[in-house]
Amino acid sequence: MNSRPFIWIGMIVGSTVGGFVPALWGDSMFSMSSIILSTIGGVAGIVLGYKISH
Repeated sequence: MNSRPFIWIGMIVGSTVGGFVPALWGDSMFSMSSIILSTIGGVAGIVLGYKISH
């Protein structure tokens, strides 16, 4: 089974959700916390997508 679609979807969804989280406490979408959480969400989405596909 090809795992690429799962990894891409996980990365996109994870980074998007991670980028929106700082908006819950009033930070900007371009704040440092948004960038950091977007990166963490993307990595978590990649790992989750890989685990789902295997």
